[in-house]
Amino acid sequence: MQIVHQMKVFIHQKENWPEFTWNSNKFLDLLSEARNLQGRLIGKMETLGFDLRNEALLDTLTLDVLKSSEIEGEFLNPDQVRSSIARRLGMEIAGAVESDRNVEGVVDMMLDATQNCFDPVTVDRLFDWHAALFPTGRSGMYKITVADWRKDTTGPMQVVSGAMGKEKVHFQAPDSDLVEKEMTRFIDWFNHSKVNLVLKAAIAHLWFVTLHPFEDGNGRITRALTDMLLAQSDKSNQRFYSMSAQIRLERKQYYELLEKTQKGNLDITDWIVWFLNCLIHALKSTDSVLRRVLFKADFWQKHMDTAINERQRKLLNKLMDGFDGKLTSSKWAKIAKCSKDSAVRDINDLIEKGILQKESAGGRSTNYELIGMPAGNNKYT
Repeated sequence: MQIVHQMKVFIHQKENWPEFTWNSNKFLDLLSEARNLQGRLIGKMETLGFDLRNEALLDTLTLDVLKSSEIEGEFLNPDQVRSSIARRLGMEIAGAVESDRNVEGVVDMMLDATQNCFDPVTVDRLFDWHAALFPTGRSGMYKITVADWRKDTTGPMQVVSGAMGKEKVHFQAPDSDLVEKEMTRFIDWFNHSKVNLVLKAAIAHLWFVTLHPFEDGNGRITRALTDMLLAQSDKSNQRFYSMSAQIRLERKQYYELLEKTQKGNLDITDWIVWFLNCLIHALKSTDSVLRRVLFKADFWQKHMDTAINERQRKLLNKLMDGFDGKLTSSKWAKIAKCSKDSAVRDINDLIEKGILQKESAGGRSTNYELIGMPAGNNKYT
């Protein structure tokens, strides 16, 4: 990998680092739109009943954890993530499963950042998050420094994206011997700066990712800190939109702008504009979560007196909670832990009751779908 030599090419090497500047005239309208959307979303959620609001919260947190890990190339099991979050929030869900340690760790960090969003950030708290992300002290096959700042024993910390062997270096972080001092300054600003909280989230995201203080896990911790400040700006620890999911969708532009900003001056106007646009897109995308939650509530209200057995109830909830792939009689039998004959009887019974139908797209095996289900029933893709 090409090493970037110590010319002053990055913003953290500038003499007046980290005195960021920006031209607020270029994003005041965006900031106003974002704040307006935040307020409208909170208002909309407050009109839902307690159970529906919890359902939307569970969906959003699950999506956030999955996508934050996916950005780093780690694909977690959606059922494990959903079950882990539900357990911690005291919710009972159909088909709950046990979760791996690495899943529990990511969930612990994300919930601490959002549920306890008004608690100050400390070195120990960040170290606890880092330890939760790497419970074995390893990242993949490699032993790493956990719950401590990075040591750069194998060379400078470079921020890269792309597949192994085709990595693109976007920038180089400050040397490890500067990290402790830099983090002391960052934490003090994070806890005490009075800047607008949405703007603060944009600045904190850029600042922390610039420092890259840990050997691994920096991206996920950056996004946890971002969510923490957005939760503060919402004046609520309940999350109904996912910045991580939106960043995942806009990942190419994200890395391009990150690189451009790192190699520019300390005017971060373009970064703030991108961040606010990303936030606005995230807020607008919550409509699909609401549609699905309301569909599920209406479905069970409508079928309150319909004879539905426990296997059918479990599978119908699974379909509405984000089913992976296509529903077949074989998958039904496997998930419901019943015979293929029982699965076929269950499915045919629901077809007769006008609940399921065969998918129009033919294939080697017959697929089934829930009638009236909003488009994109796998909400975690």
